[in-house]
Amino acid sequence: MSTRVIKENVNADITIRTVTKRNRAIKENLTGYAFISPFIIGFLAFTLIPIIASLYLSFTNYNLFAAPQWIGLENYKKMFTADPRYWQSLKVTLIYVLAGVPLRLAFALLIAIILNTTSRAVGIYRSLFYLPSLIGGSVAVAIMWRNVFGDLGIVNILLDLIGLPIVKWFGNPTAALWMLIFLSVWQFGSSMLIFLAGLKGIPKSYYEAASVDGANGIQQFFKITLPMLSPVILFNTVMQTIGAFMTFVPAFIISKGTGGPLDGTLLYSLYLFIQGFEFFNMGYASAMAWIMLIIVGILTVLIFTTSKYWVHYESEGGK
Repeated sequence: MSTRVIKENVNADITIRTVTKRNRAIKENLTGYAFISPFIIGFLAFTLIPIIASLYLSFTNYNLFAAPQWIGLENYKKMFTADPRYWQSLKVTLIYVLAGVPLRLAFALLIAIILNTTSRAVGIYRSLFYLPSLIGGSVAVAIMWRNVFGDLGIVNILLDLIGLPIVKWFGNPTAALWMLIFLSVWQFGSSMLIFLAGLKGIPKSYYEAASVDGANGIQQFFKITLPMLSPVILFNTVMQTIGAFMTFVPAFIISKGTGGPLDGTLLYSLYLFIQGFEFFNMGYASAMAWIMLIIVGILTVLIFTTSKYWVHYESEGGK
């Protein structure tokens, strides 16, 4: 009888300990969930649910004032077959991306190479060069840029001083688009800092060995700097391409929200805004957003696919 009582007490003690450990684990888990709940709530409320809602709205006729009406693929059919401004916006955006991204990366790399020294003033210059990226997407800078390229702006004054004809930046569609491209190139600070960090990681012994073998600066740049920096170039290319497709504020301010002149600055994001918040075609705007996502995804896949031919990793023996 006493043995049975002892066994029952032992089992009861084990049960109590198990329950206690379980309760403690639940409390610890609840504490962890409480800390990450702001992120989960924010992700659900501002990312996942809007994404799902946007996908549904892209198949509807929705104008913010009435309930969405299911119309299937009509928005996509209209986009590809009955909306010439859509194709114009896509054309302008592709020119903006294909011209602006390489120019911005090239300029950022040039400045990074210049700043890749041991001078004490490098920190000051780095901060000054990064400043345009901090304020470059603001409304104030876009307005300033509009004044700089005005008929009586600084750019035309300089062109006149050196004997070149004055450019009507706001009257010529091509000139207006290149004005936007110049603004994007001016915002090179973030890419410059990443390039500078990559340059700091290249061993100086490589350059010393190349100099001993008689390689000049240009040969060292193409045989050492570019191959060693290619992973950084890949990262910057992907990020800047995605960012270029999302450009909105400069085009909106400079064209006064119209995409003019003659839709020359009608970037994709600006036309999406016009459809959604001026014409209240929220269903059509949602469809445009999903097509943009697909286009950006395809370009990103192409960049990563081709990277095996020009990106070199030390861990893979330079391949």
